[in-house]
Amino acid sequence: MSFLLPKLTSKKEVDQAIKSTAEKVLVLRFGRDEDPVCLQLDDVLSKTSSDLSKMAAIYLVDVDQTPVYTQYFDISYIPSTVFFFNGQHMKVDYGSPDHTKFVGSFKTKQDFIDLIEVIYRGAMRGKLIVQSPIDPKNIPKYDLLYQDI
Repeated sequence: MSFLLPKLTSKKEVDQAIKSTAEKVLVLRFGRDEDPVCLQLDDVLSKTSSDLSKMAAIYLVDVDQTPVYTQYFDISYIPSTVFFFNGQHMKVDYGSPDHTKFVGSFKTKQDFIDLIEVIYRGAMRGKLIVQSPIDPKNIPKYDLLYQDI
């Protein structure tokens, strides 16, 4: 389903999307088109994109084509989903140590829709971090790896 969503293939395109997406949540899915978990997430994103079109703009970003952002957001697991609003990086407290991105695929379309609504409402009130509405058992668990410390 990744062919249904627009792709950003360079740092310049990602920069432009971050700067130009106004009054909507910008959803950037970092991953690879051929990865099975990325395909599962892309299916959820593509099925919800029309429902969320007034609240969110969804783009796919290949981790191999944008190494600057892959390193900046510390994308060590794919897929990772990062959120912005009016050029500001939105953080979400998932109950995990990392609030900067969602790692893995959403279990249901409703989980993703609920998260976008919470980010959108929080951002409209000026918040830069919001509490995740997703049931903790539906959030993938992973360990943070610190290299070269």
